[in-house]
Amino acid sequence: MTTTSGPACCDELAQATRLSRRRLIQGMAAAGATGVATSLFGDAFRQTAFAGQPGGNVLVVLSLRGGIDGLGVVVPHGDPGYYTARPRIAVPRESLVAQDGFFGLHPAMQPLEWLWSAGELAAVHAVGLPVPNRSHFSAMEEIEDADTGSDARRGWVNRMIGLTGTTDPTTGIHLSTAAMPTLIAGPTPTIAVDRVSQVAMIGADKADEWSRRRRKALGTMWRGKSALGPAYRSAAATVDKMAPLARTPYTPTVAYPTGGAANDLSEALRDTAQLIKADLGTEVVSIDYGTWDLHSDYGTLEWGDMQNLIAGFAKALDAFMRDLGPLRSRVTVVTISEFGRRLMENGNGGLDHGWGNMMLVAGGGVRGGAYYGAWPGLGTGREADADLRVTTDYRNVLGEVLARRFPDRSLASVFPGVTYAPRGVML
Repeated sequence: MTTTSGPACCDELAQATRLSRRRLIQGMAAAGATGVATSLFGDAFRQTAFAGQPGGNVLVVLSLRGGIDGLGVVVPHGDPGYYTARPRIAVPRESLVAQDGFFGLHPAMQPLEWLWSAGELAAVHAVGLPVPNRSHFSAMEEIEDADTGSDARRGWVNRMIGLTGTTDPTTGIHLSTAAMPTLIAGPTPTIAVDRVSQVAMIGADKADEWSRRRRKALGTMWRGKSALGPAYRSAAATVDKMAPLARTPYTPTVAYPTGGAANDLSEALRDTAQLIKADLGTEVVSIDYGTWDLHSDYGTLEWGDMQNLIAGFAKALDAFMRDLGPLRSRVTVVTISEFGRRLMENGNGGLDHGWGNMMLVAGGGVRGGAYYGAWPGLGTGREADADLRVTTDYRNVLGEVLARRFPDRSLASVFPGVTYAPRGVML
């Protein structure tokens, strides 16, 4: 999902996207028969899965692709180095919302201020990978795999839902593209699809005689002991389970924003709300939003890609949280991004690849209305190669969410080798 007003500034980001799709194809054999079957039975299925219990908690992971500038979203107005390093693009302190004595949110986050005041939105700063990695492709793989030293392409979400032993189609879903990201890729079956309405058996998705005969023929073809038989039956069961949802137009309780930077995220979050309300047992929904790779055209409060993207994000998430109503108590939203941006603005009025970043956590179980993390300081702001230093491993933020919302999962299995050190973000 790309929603900037122009193309990505960094060719490596576009290459990373292409390589991720290529690795998906190369890894299909390792994924087993289910993965192979998806190429035969329709593009809506890269793998199949779902298996949580109805009425359970749901995690929504928003991947802010391209490396969001955490210093521009959660602004350290109390550190003078921020303003020294960004004479043209810094956010004025008087414009910030949800301020405390040191931090404040970008003014385009104003639609979410009610969540902050209600204690349902928090921010963690100076988070990221333990060691800097400024390659989009490599950093995406590393942060989504979350298993340092392993060469297996298996994401932390795949490990998380795999701990239940599920094979039932509906626990982990990636919305916004049919390309499986590392986040949910792995041996535990999952779904990647653009929209919920596209979940169908290609060529047999109509209520007519031809579709009925095709489904019968496919069932006969894969009835034997072929390795593809179980995969076909899994795909067919998933289609049957989700068909009523896919065919039913969803009417939200609020109006989602349309057009501009908000549009694609709105569509994905509207589908997510529909899934949650249908209570199929979905545990994790993954969504891509961005391109935040703003080497240029970052802009100010009056113009530019940064304020457009933040406004789109805030408006779409606001609609989603309001649409959920009381169901927000079951849903926790968390943001991740492959890396942050450099402290100092570049000659093009943008920011180059950096290290430390911020994460937002919203919804059920959040100890909101506060900023978390150990602030490392920005120095004088004149350092030519200045980064925000990481003081909190991002896996500890995710681990705290899982420990509180999915306490039956082993954090050591989801995040191997990590010493759990919660920041107090969750109740």
